[in-house]
Parts: sequence; structure tokens; C-alpha cells
Amino acid sequence: MRTRIVVKGLVQGVFFRDAVRRRAVQEGVTGWVRNCSDGAVEAVFEGTPVSVGRVLEFARRGPRGARVDSVETFDEPAEGIPDFSIR
Repeated sequence: MRTRIVVKGLVQGVFFRDAVRRRAVQEGVTGWVRNCSDGAVEAVFEGTPVSVGRVLEFARRGPRGARVDSVETFDEPAEGIPDFSIR
């Protein structure tokens, strides 16, 4: 499965992308995460429903120092991304 998210709040400058990358790798999820010009963070997760769900739940909270105000989710067709990267 594949889920794309857009996270808004205080999510840049607080190691949000690296924390999401580490959690995704831990859960065996592939995809990517990047900062957006409007201050949001966008990410794509591909994997099993359980593993993607765990990473999504982490992204809803964020790492220490982050403040997540909202998370938009979009289900998309999986592309078979081979690893997880920070863009």
C-alpha cells in the first residue's frame, strides 16, 4: 500500500524528516520525506498496512520539539520504491 501525507505545524527545524526516516526504516517502510516551501512536510510511505500505519501514527505525533497541527492523508497506487530517503 502507499500513503502520501502532508504534515502542518512546527515540523521544520526540529529533525522531523530524520525522525520519520528512522521510524520508516525501523518498520520496513519505503518512500521519502521532504520539506515544502510553505513550512509543511510531505512524505510517502509504502509497505504493509500495519507498518505504514505505525509510521503514520508516529508522523501524527512527531519527534520531541515538533508540534503537529494537521495531517492530510492520500491513498495512492504503490510504485515499488526500493528504500527510504530524505529529499
